[in-house]
Amino acid sequence: MNQDPVLWGIHAGKTGDADALFLKNSVIALGWHQMGNLSALPSTREGFKDHYAKVYASAAKDKPGSVPTSAGQLFRFVHEMRVGDYIVYPSKRSKRVHLGRVSSDYRYDTTIEPGYPQRRSVEWLKDISRSTLSQGALYEIGSALSLFVVKNYADGFWSVIEGHHPLPLVPAAEDETLAEVSQDVDESTRDFILKVLAQETKGHPFAYFIGNLLQTMGYRVRVSPEGPDGGVDILAHKDELGFEPPIIKVQCKSTEGSVGDPQISQLYGKVSPSEFGLFVTLGYFTSQAVQFARTKSNLRLIDGDALVELVLEHYEALDSKYKGMIPLRKAYIPEPALHNDPD
Repeated sequence: MNQDPVLWGIHAGKTGDADALFLKNSVIALGWHQMGNLSALPSTREGFKDHYAKVYASAAKDKPGSVPTSAGQLFRFVHEMRVGDYIVYPSKRSKRVHLGRVSSDYRYDTTIEPGYPQRRSVEWLKDISRSTLSQGALYEIGSALSLFVVKNYADGFWSVIEGHHPLPLVPAAEDETLAEVSQDVDESTRDFILKVLAQETKGHPFAYFIGNLLQTMGYRVRVSPEGPDGGVDILAHKDELGFEPPIIKVQCKSTEGSVGDPQISQLYGKVSPSEFGLFVTLGYFTSQAVQFARTKSNLRLIDGDALVELVLEHYEALDSKYKGMIPLRKAYIPEPALHNDPD
C-alpha cells in the first residue's frame, strides 16, 4: 500500500559542520559514527536502544532519557524514512532553508565526512529565505533533535515544494503553538531579527537602521540620501564635524544572499589609507570576500550573525521606532538537556 510522503526535518550537526557534505554531495546524514553500520542491527527500536546503551554507556548512565530519543532518531532514519519522502534542511552556513526529496535507502558510508556515516541520497529541489517563512515554521525547524518530522507547520513547506509561496507570516502574539515546537530560543530569536530587518528595512532604510546602531556605539553618522551613493551609504566618525580620524565608510546590503569579493573590493576602493571600511549585510560573505578582508587591516565585514549580536548588545539604546519594529524582551529560561547527535 502506497503511503503519503512524510516531511522530515534534519540538521547538519550542532554547528552545521556537515553542511558541505549535504549540499555538495546531495546527501543527508546523521553522526553517531560509533554505532557502526546500522543495517547490521535488529530492525526494532529495542535493538537500536540496546546497542546505543552499550556504545554510549557513559551518556546512557548520566542521561538515561537520551537512549530512546537518540536511538529513535537513528531507527527512524533507517527504517521509517522512505524513498520519495521530503526533507527540510535549515542551513546554518548559508542561512537558507533547503528542500529536497529522499532518493535512496539507508547506507553506511565513511568517505568524505567519516563523522557522519549514516546516510541517504537526496535530490535538492529548491532553497528559500528564512524570512519568507512564518515564525512558527522557523521555531519548528529549529528543533533540538537532529532528525524530526515537520508537523505543525508542514503546510507552508508543502506549499513551497508544490511551487507556491509559503504561508504568510503569523504574528507571534497570535501563534499559540510557538512555545511547544522548539527549545532553540537563540536560533529563533536570530531568525526573527533578521526576518524583520529583511522585511521592514529593505533597500535604503537598512542604511538608516545601521546608522542608528552605530550611534548607539558612540559614533556620529551621516547617511547618504537615497539614490547613487558611490559605494558608500554611511560616513561614521567620533567628532562633531567629521574631520578627526577614524573616519569609517560603510556599505549596507539588506539582501540575505551572498556578498562576493567584487562588492567588497568596490567599497575598499573608496577607502583611503587613513580611513576604515565597513561592509554590513543581512546575508553572508563568500570565502573569497572573507579572504580579501583578512588581508586589509582597515576593513571589517559584518554578516547577519554578527549583526544580530550587535543588535542584541545595543538593543536598549536603539531608537524607539526600531525597538517597536523588533519587539524583544529579556527572559530567563532553563537550559534544556539536548538529546542530539553527541558527535
